[in-house]
Amino acid sequence: MTDTLWSLIAFVLTLAILSYAIGDNPLFRIALYTFVGISAGYLAVVLIDQVIFPRLITPLVNPSTASGVMAIPLLLSLLLLTRLSPRLSFLGSLPMAFLVGVGAAVIINGALFGTLFTQVRAAGLSFTFPQSVSSGWITGMVLLFGAITTLLYFQFTGRREPGKGIVRPAWVEWIARIGQGFIAITLGAFFAGVILASLTVLIGRLDFVLQFINTLVP
Repeated sequence: MTDTLWSLIAFVLTLAILSYAIGDNPLFRIALYTFVGISAGYLAVVLIDQVIFPRLITPLVNPSTASGVMAIPLLLSLLLLTRLSPRLSFLGSLPMAFLVGVGAAVIINGALFGTLFTQVRAAGLSFTFPQSVSSGWITGMVLLFGAITTLLYFQFTGRREPGKGIVRPAWVEWIARIGQGFIAITLGAFFAGVILASLTVLIGRLDFVLQFINTLVP
C-alpha cells in the first residue's frame, strides 16, 4: 500500500512537470515549489546533522574536546545571522568576506590544478612515448592548435586607435576567429550532451508513467 501511494505521488508530480509542455500553469508551479522546498529542507537537515552539530556544537558542549578555537566559527556564524537585519547587516561583512575569500581560493586552486595544468599536460601527452605515433601526433597537433587559438581569442590587448578603441593585430584576429570556431564546436558538443541527457530523463519519466498506468489498467 505504501509503495502504491508513493508511486501515485510520483505519477502526479511527473504529470505536473510534463504539463509545462503546454505552457506555464499552476500545476507545474506547485510541483516546482514542492521540489525546491524538499531540496532546501533536505540540505538544511544534512548541514545541521553533519556539519553544525558534530563540528561546532558537540566540541563546545563536550568538555573533553572543547577548545577556545571553536569559538571563532561560532562567532562568525552569529555575525552571519546579522545579515537578516538591515540595521545590523554591516556586522556580517566579516564572515561574508571570509566566505568569499575561501571560496575564491578554492575556485582558483581548482582552476589551476584541475583545469589549466591538466589541460597543458593533456595537450602534450600525445607527443610522449608510447602515444607518439602518427595518429597520436595528429591528435596532439589538433589539440595543441585548438588550445592556442582558443586562448588567443581571449587576448584583448592591442593598440588604441581614435574612434575604434583597442585594435588587435591582424594575425591575432585571424587566429582568434579560428579559436572562435573551436569554442563553437565545444559549446555545440556540450549542448548536444545536455539534449541527450534531457531526452534520457524524459524517456525514463514517460516509461514510468506508462508502467504506472499499466498497473492500474492491465
